[in-house]
Amino acid sequence: MDLAATTISEHVAKTTRHTSFYLACGPSDGPLIIFLHGWPELSISWRHQLPAMAALGFRAVAPDLRGYGRSSIYDSHAAYAQQPIVEDMLELLAALGRERAVWVGHDWGSPVVWNIASHHPERVTAIASLCVPYATIDRGLEAALPFVDRAIYPAEEFPMGQWDYMRFYEENFAKATATFEANPYNTAKALFRKGSPAGRGKPASTARIRKTGGWFGGAAAAPDVPRDPDVVTEEDLSAYAAALARTGFFGPDSYYMNHAANAAYAARAPNDGRLDMPVLFLAAAYDYICECVDSRLAEPMRRLCRDLTERVVPSGHWMAQEKPVAVNAALAHWLATRVPGAWPAAEMR
Repeated sequence: MDLAATTISEHVAKTTRHTSFYLACGPSDGPLIIFLHGWPELSISWRHQLPAMAALGFRAVAPDLRGYGRSSIYDSHAAYAQQPIVEDMLELLAALGRERAVWVGHDWGSPVVWNIASHHPERVTAIASLCVPYATIDRGLEAALPFVDRAIYPAEEFPMGQWDYMRFYEENFAKATATFEANPYNTAKALFRKGSPAGRGKPASTARIRKTGGWFGGAAAAPDVPRDPDVVTEEDLSAYAAALARTGFFGPDSYYMNHAANAAYAARAPNDGRLDMPVLFLAAAYDYICECVDSRLAEPMRRLCRDLTERVVPSGHWMAQEKPVAVNAALAHWLATRVPGAWPAAEMR
């Protein structure tokens, strides 16, 4: 194929209700694969995946979700519930001139792809999720609490387990947002860090957010720590910081303010939320918030997905950026073996 097709280009899809900025590469007529980022990321979080999938013949697309980058931002918490975000993505799909896609999500992008799959299966060829399993946070915070590993998080000490930070947003939204906005560059630098096996079996730092008075030990701003070159380059970090400085954290943080609305939306999914399409779940071995290696967090997903493939990647939470080769290989292998109908035709390669 033409190597120019792996060059990432910038685009905008605009409707009367929403504008989505997105990155794209690969042949315009290739099978469509759409990547959805999480908090507090951008479309560039998939910078390693887009050209890799394009080189295989896919049309690879990654939007900035609402509240981020160059997509529309809103001034109410309710605007960041799952249902309107799903509607954004269906509009993007229509703007791309397609009926369906392979959808890939990470972090808050995962609940979006899970909800697209459960509410709109006709728009889905297959689903992949990094770190966040189905039928957990997409169904609201209360759905995840029963699967907290109480051997690590005794209820009397850690009633919310590793999800304590989510309750902090609900109780102290203004403080959480102000802390991140005080220095977006240092915030991004402190957050984007690789995983470590040393944390296995120990409480995650997010389990103590309310006890310590907020993020970063309750400090008014993120600490100035060294950049982790295994996750981001200086160019990447500057791009994240500039975008977050421009848009602020109200939108990104508001994703955590809609648990009840999200639970009600999930409850309306047809077929009791069961998924029949091929599903890939990539668990991060060193992600101690979305911990799926030792805990029971992935059990609901296993009950509800008929065609499920699971793999464990030796990484932290920022898997697509920390271990891009492993992620790309897992995606390509799954697509070739479990979703052959989505594989690019031989004449395109």
